[in-house]
Formats: sequence, C-alpha cells, structure tokens
Amino acid sequence: MTSFKIALLPGDGIGAEVIAEACKVLTAVERKFGHRFEYSEDIVGGAAIDKFGTALRDSTLAMCKRNDAVLFGAVGGPKWDDPRAKVRPEQAILGLRKGLGLFANIRPVKMYPFLANNTALKREVVKDVDMVVLRELTGGIYFGKPQRRWSDSRGRKAVDTMRYSEAEMERIIRLGFELARGRRKHLTSVDKANILDTSRLWREIATEVAEDYPDVSIEHILVDACAMHLIRRPADFDVIVTANLFGDILTDEASMLAGSMGMLPSASLGKRGADGTGLGLYEPIHGTAPDIAGKGIASPVAMILSAAMMLRLSLGLEREADAVEKAVAKVLRSGQRPPDIPAKGKRPLKTKRLGSVIAQAV
Repeated sequence: MTSFKIALLPGDGIGAEVIAEACKVLTAVERKFGHRFEYSEDIVGGAAIDKFGTALRDSTLAMCKRNDAVLFGAVGGPKWDDPRAKVRPEQAILGLRKGLGLFANIRPVKMYPFLANNTALKREVVKDVDMVVLRELTGGIYFGKPQRRWSDSRGRKAVDTMRYSEAEMERIIRLGFELARGRRKHLTSVDKANILDTSRLWREIATEVAEDYPDVSIEHILVDACAMHLIRRPADFDVIVTANLFGDILTDEASMLAGSMGMLPSASLGKRGADGTGLGLYEPIHGTAPDIAGKGIASPVAMILSAAMMLRLSLGLEREADAVEKAVAKVLRSGQRPPDIPAKGKRPLKTKRLGSVIAQAV
C-alpha cells in the first residue's frame, strides 16, 4: 500500500465544505487502488486572522513543506474586507505560493459538450473550448517593491510596482512551451508590450525561448485583445502563458467558457523532480462564496477536479486522476449536477450528495 501525505487548508467560506467532498472522493480512490492518504489540517486566511492575528503562520508553512501536496479551499470574505487593514486573508495564499516556491499556476478550461447550453455564450462559440491558462505566480505587481500607500498635502496616494527578472519570465514561458508541446502545439503569450517595459522584456524573452521549440507555434497578443478574443474565438486557444496580474484576471473570464466558476480547478507548481512530480498546491478558483457558505449548496466539482490534478501532478497517480475525472464527467452527463449548472427538468444536488455520487462513480 502506497502512502501519501496531504495538507488540508480549508480556509474560509465554502472552503471546508468542498474540501470535505474532495476527501470523500479520495477515500474512494484509496479503496479502489490500494493507496493511503494521510492528512494534516490547519487554518489559514480570515479564520487564522481571527484566532492568531495573521493569515498564515510559519508553522503552517512548515507543515505544508512536510507534505507531498496541499489542498486549499479559499480565503476571504466581507468580514475582512477593510481596504485599510494591514493583515488580509489573501496574504495566506500569496505567502504559500512564495514560501513553497510555487511559480506556475495551471488552470485548465474545458467545455464538456453536455454543458454547452449552460454558458452565457452561444453554443457554437464554446462547444470546442479546451485550453490551459498558465499564470506566473511569484513575481510581478503582487510582490514588487515599493508597495505602499501614504498621504501628503495633496491627498492620499498609493504605489504598486510591477517587477520581473529574466529568470522568472523564462521559466514560466518555457513551461508554457512544454505544455503546448504535449497538446496542440500552439502557445499564446499575453502581455502589454505597447505600454509596459516589463511586457516588452516578456515578449523579447518569449521570442528567444521559442527558438528552442520549433515544433510549437507562438502567438503574441496584448492582454486587452486577449480578453476580447476569449469571448469571440475561445476555441482557438491551446495554451496561454502570461504574467501574474493578467493571468489572475483572464482566468476568471475564461471560467465562464466552461459554464461556471464552480467547474474550474487549478494547480500551483514549483520545481519538479526527475519523474515530473513535486509539491504543489491545488485549489478551485471560485473563492469563498460567502453568500452561500453554510447552506450546503456549493458545488464541490472544482475542488474534486483539483484533487484529480493533485493525484496526477504531485503524486504521479495518472490512472487514479483519470478515474476521478471520468467519474465527474459521468455524473454531470447523467444530469446530476450542482445548482450552478443545472440540468433541465432535474433537481440540483446539494454539496454532500453530489460528492457522494461522484465518489460512488469512482
């Protein structure tokens, strides 16, 4: 029996609800494939601020480093939304990415044919969508210095700094080419090179790295144009690689192509071992959803699919990941769905019930 160690960080809002269902599915994987998953759990985000005065404790980060992977729920909520606060829930996820060396965020966006009528866009626009958005995580405007606000005789002021090094850009762009090489061999590099020096350097480096991948075509596109084309021609994209801020925005837009944010998983990865695996943090992109927290109606699908990515990318369990993904597809195709992607004529399933059905399908 193979044993793996997994850190659980439910966070705030619906985080605990959806992680519980992912663990339920992982129990089904244990039974079917003969593995053992050992869990360590801690609090982060707003819950940690309330109890410890900080969003992420050093001991929590140390715990994560002792595990093979991290399942992360979500952090934040109205209770901690004061823009003047020096300690914010989001510092937990930023601190984890930086502290664990997770520089690449992978967000697959796939339209299941049987969900094509559940989007706000025309079926013919979204029916063939199958892309991966690769976002740089540990550089750019979220971490650049100076980053502060102040007041003077002319009023309040603030500054954020977008900073990138060549090494930070090259490693994420190169990963984008590697992903594209294993897919449809087309990479879209997104920047704002008509305005920003960081983007001009990004485009220059992307062009240089492209020489090492002659089998992969590269397209350079400005971020505002990309936002438009994600709606106009989303099926044309294969792999998109972009900087931290741009990726944060574009992936939320892209989530609507899959029918709902509740469908999209993500993986945050760092340095990989010789076998391609390594420590990673896995989370749904839907956030804490405070308006439905505690009501038992949150979709666990994105969290379950995030667990499938964990099985594949951190634990090296390809068959097990496939089993989970196929179980999700089978259940949704049957019309057993969460409230955010309802099937016509069928009652949506609540969080725990849907988790159980997917676990049974594994």
